[in-house]
Amino acid sequence: MEAFNDTLVAFTGEIDSFMYTYILVILLVFAGVYFTIRTKGVQIRYIKDMFTQLLEKKHVKGGHTISSFQALMVSTASRVGTGNIAGIATAIATGGPGAVFWMWVMALFGAASAFVESTLAQIWKVRGKDGEFRGGPAYYIQQGLGKRWLGILFAAALILCFAFGFNGLQAYNASSTLEYYMPNYATNGAAAAVGVALVVLTAGVIFGGAKRISTITSIIVPVMAIGYLALGIYTTFANLNEIPAVFELVFASAFDFQAIFGGFTGSVVMLGIKRGLFSNEAGMGSAPNAAATASVSHPVKQGLVQTLSVYIDTLLICTCSAMLVLVFYVQDPAAAQALNGMPLVQMAVNNSVGEWGIYFVTVAIFLFAFSSLIGNYFYAESNFKFIFGSGTTPLVVFRLACLVAILYGALNSFDLAWNLADIFMGFMAIINLVSIMLLGKWAFKALDDYTRQRKQHIDPVFNAASIPDLPACECWHGKNVQDVPEGFEIIDDDEEAKGPLTA
Repeated sequence: MEAFNDTLVAFTGEIDSFMYTYILVILLVFAGVYFTIRTKGVQIRYIKDMFTQLLEKKHVKGGHTISSFQALMVSTASRVGTGNIAGIATAIATGGPGAVFWMWVMALFGAASAFVESTLAQIWKVRGKDGEFRGGPAYYIQQGLGKRWLGILFAAALILCFAFGFNGLQAYNASSTLEYYMPNYATNGAAAAVGVALVVLTAGVIFGGAKRISTITSIIVPVMAIGYLALGIYTTFANLNEIPAVFELVFASAFDFQAIFGGFTGSVVMLGIKRGLFSNEAGMGSAPNAAATASVSHPVKQGLVQTLSVYIDTLLICTCSAMLVLVFYVQDPAAAQALNGMPLVQMAVNNSVGEWGIYFVTVAIFLFAFSSLIGNYFYAESNFKFIFGSGTTPLVVFRLACLVAILYGALNSFDLAWNLADIFMGFMAIINLVSIMLLGKWAFKALDDYTRQRKQHIDPVFNAASIPDLPACECWHGKNVQDVPEGFEIIDDDEEAKGPLTA
């Protein structure tokens, strides 16, 4: 069994390296730079609007619609996971401290890709029987490009990535926190106990539907993010005298010729890009599934909000993780370089605030993993319904399969867990990046429409008829933005919310 596992790790590692080295890095960089130029730096120009649109109330009142903030929390629940902690530590340990710099660079350019994909998801979202919105790359590929087969291919890749790859990895990272307390955690039943706990908690949420998912993530994500940020900020200010050495370490590694080109598949640039993509998911095609669910008056509004999520994830949460680890690197380089993954993070926190910090991080990892599990499932279910419809029996079977994947992930191996997650992530990212480059012009036109209305000092409202030749979409027609089902009401900009027309 061990020999088979070693072979599988080697095989998946080869696929992983080829995909990122020769395909994905080129696509990510090109798309990010291209969208930054075509949108005139929307990720910088409209930073103020990212915050103002975050507070917008639901535009369609009633049913199972969710607000802009709730959609942000669902996407952030998936983005902000154990990859922000264990993933950053892995990138630093494997590729070098300079990986953090390249992660920052990719976040800045990737934010433009995140804007485009989330705007497209809003344009081509669809409405469910209970009035809820649903959408994402599979939907805009089918409607915008007219290629359902490609939409199905993307949906299948996303299900493999999130329901089985990422959720298995989140469960693995959660169980690996026990390594500090018990070196043989994987063989004495402790990892299985963590897996069972995650399965039970996740089952209680996913069988409650999208509304419960958005409610839970709206509570857990802000609380855990603020707590973890507080730890990172404390570490930074408590070690201000070490910060110059930290940045010197980052930049020296980032621009070290040998670190960049020596064994490029495992280089500082490659690890920064891979872990950055895993963390913020910009351009990967995941966040648009959450963006499409928001009830807003203009697609660009949710595009801007999801751009903010990239900044929250990478420039805040990931940077906090990096500071914790890099301060440890500066103060005790020998001990730091001997560790990887969660053990590295735990000892970095121990170095910063003492042993109580290890317990804090253990709890934080568990909550990060839990929120990511339900955020990931939210994406997977939407794409499962795209392929198979909303039948009750298939959906129950799918949910049970997702729970099995979580339990298996808690017992998985380190290298195999990361390889599978990287491969599934890379496959769906390639499909999505090609698709949004083909459809990007419609996001640009929507942005022009938004900008025109903002210059007229009015709250932007979108109508599909305002963009000539826009491929048919379901939700953006009529007098004031969206046709709604019986029993629901569009809230005019100058009116208070009146609620559903019928009980």
